[in-house]
Amino acid sequence: MAIVAPTMDGAQSDAPLVSRPYAWLVFGLVFGLLLSDYMSRQVLNSVFPLLKQEWNLSDAALGSLSGVVSLMVGVLTFPLSLAADRWGRIASLRIMALMWIIATLGCGFAASYESMFAARFLVGVGEAAYGSVGVAVILSVFPARLRATLAGSFLAGGVFGSVLGMAIGGAVAAKLGWRWSFYAMAIFGLAVLVLFTLLVTEKRVAPEKRNAAAQPASRPAVLSFRGLLPGLFSARSVVFAYLGSGLQLYIVGALIAWMPSFLNRYYGLPTARASGAAALFVLASGIGMIACGSLTDRFCRERPTRKFAMAVGFSLAACAFLVAGFSLPEGTAQLVLIGFGILMAAGTTGPATAMVANVTHVSIHATAFATLSLANNLLGMAPGPIVTGALADHFGLLAALRYGSFVCILAAAMFALGARHYTSDVQRLQARS
Repeated sequence: MAIVAPTMDGAQSDAPLVSRPYAWLVFGLVFGLLLSDYMSRQVLNSVFPLLKQEWNLSDAALGSLSGVVSLMVGVLTFPLSLAADRWGRIASLRIMALMWIIATLGCGFAASYESMFAARFLVGVGEAAYGSVGVAVILSVFPARLRATLAGSFLAGGVFGSVLGMAIGGAVAAKLGWRWSFYAMAIFGLAVLVLFTLLVTEKRVAPEKRNAAAQPASRPAVLSFRGLLPGLFSARSVVFAYLGSGLQLYIVGALIAWMPSFLNRYYGLPTARASGAAALFVLASGIGMIACGSLTDRFCRERPTRKFAMAVGFSLAACAFLVAGFSLPEGTAQLVLIGFGILMAAGTTGPATAMVANVTHVSIHATAFATLSLANNLLGMAPGPIVTGALADHFGLLAALRYGSFVCILAAAMFALGARHYTSDVQRLQARS
């Protein structure tokens, strides 16, 4: 298959080296494991009210059970993704999935806050690098021109997994008790892992390595931490993309963790109904990720610098809708505005991932996405639930969510700064390649 010249979408060839049907098979199975990842991560939120009552926990303690997973993802995603780039992405994905499945079973057996915290800690260790390595695998088997769409669609699996985790978890908890919510997530993950192990192999999913072998001049030196730093941080636009994406996901993490409790407290919905209704709001976030990623690819085809402008617009729109929604009294108008805010909140995910891909070499994409994931979790997904819970103990959950929405303005500022350097950074990468 012919290799095309680099474009403004980065230095990687636009022609993948696997067949299109197999590429979609890989996408489906990697996406399925991502669903399992987030189902296991977010099922906890659906049983918050039950754990709060059974173990007499504060909101801060509940937030820590959710936040510790994102914290471990943030801390470990970089070294584990570096290991995957060196020793094989597919084998790494299998090991990660097996670990979070076992840890999710452990959550079901937890007898106290401490044992649940330990199990959730291990869930975070298992899930740490899955998103960054998984998206690197996906982008490696599809044309580069589809990066924002594919990244947004793939990472939306995290939202859909959250939806399924909360909805199924709440329904199972209402029928069989909260422990079976965790058992159900583990059974689903194990089924997908078996299919993935049988059908996806490292030998067939490594087109970028074969491309590098065919063009030795484009192949970078042996990976080392010191050698990676210029590729990961020398482009100023990529640093601002890391910061903007991480700050934007603060409110996403807070909303995913606390929407069931918000609906339970302010609208009087029982656990199962609150989880189901919250799942619909989170589903809107996933739809927004796909739609915003697709719009970004469509409107930025001729002018790639618009990716940053699109991200700025998504951030500011999310802030406006959410602040307005959480300032209104309970009712339909409030829920509609919150819904629009959630729709836009994660819309920066696809553009940010595409921007990172476009200014880093393909051989270190998993590590670059790990750095993005590090920012997403340490700046956003980890502190979002924890800080919101702490603020809720003092000011109430409604106020905590309203205050947190203003972080989107900081995210927009980072994306605006990144736009100033994006074109020159892409051109510099092309010249080196």
